[in-house]
Amino acid sequence: MSNINLVARRITEAPSFDAGIVAIIILNAVLLGFGTSPEISQSYGALIDIGHYVTLVIFIVEAILKMIAASPRVAGYFRDGWNVFDFLVIVFALIPATGQYAIIARLVRLLRVLRLVSTIRDLRLIVTALVRSIPSVGHVMLLMSIVVYIYSIIGYHLFSDHDPQNWRDLGKSLLTLFNIITLEGWTDIMFNAMELNEFAWIYFVSFVVIGTFVVFNLFIAIIINNLDEAKLERLRDLESPPSREELLRELRATQDALNRLERRIKDE
Repeated sequence: MSNINLVARRITEAPSFDAGIVAIIILNAVLLGFGTSPEISQSYGALIDIGHYVTLVIFIVEAILKMIAASPRVAGYFRDGWNVFDFLVIVFALIPATGQYAIIARLVRLLRVLRLVSTIRDLRLIVTALVRSIPSVGHVMLLMSIVVYIYSIIGYHLFSDHDPQNWRDLGKSLLTLFNIITLEGWTDIMFNAMELNEFAWIYFVSFVVIGTFVVFNLFIAIIINNLDEAKLERLRDLESPPSREELLRELRATQDALNRLERRIKDE
């Protein structure tokens, strides 16, 4: 069992293994794109379906190899959140693609494309940083909501009579300010308001500076900070000493290799 475990570990840890899985995921993504074309689906639908089944089989084999590599405790495979995600993708992919579940099965196939994130380490690092940024980003969004709410009430009182299309009520004012945050056509709204008051630009420029540049830079700073922390943690994991189980596993593998070498020497 230890030999099988060692072989599975060597296979799954090989750079070519990850590269092959990435290639399969990209190929599957291409097949999903072909499936959106009625002409291609009509002509090559059977081949596309075969490609999906082959991809699923490869993913199942990959999961089995990783479980064997994590043995004797298969639970070690599920300790990694990305392995759990990959396993769920396989489980959902087993939904029958016929009858009332056909649409669900086709949509679930899109999850296979997300496997690029779980396969490429740099993408996993970015996603980890984004997830860790959620609490801090939530506080920034709360701050932004307060700013938008205050500016929307001010905008309603200043411009609702002159420009009811954009400032008719609180809801419309909120939508207008969210549109301004995207910097899409906000100058037209500003020049329209300046027809009422030439100093209206102060309102819009101050909101753009606070709502767009300052707040968005806070978002970027939070994400970059968490990305740096995720990188440091990965470095610490790489530098961490091997566990007792890993040492015992390597010693058994070394002992087995020495025994095989000794038997070959005796046979010669």
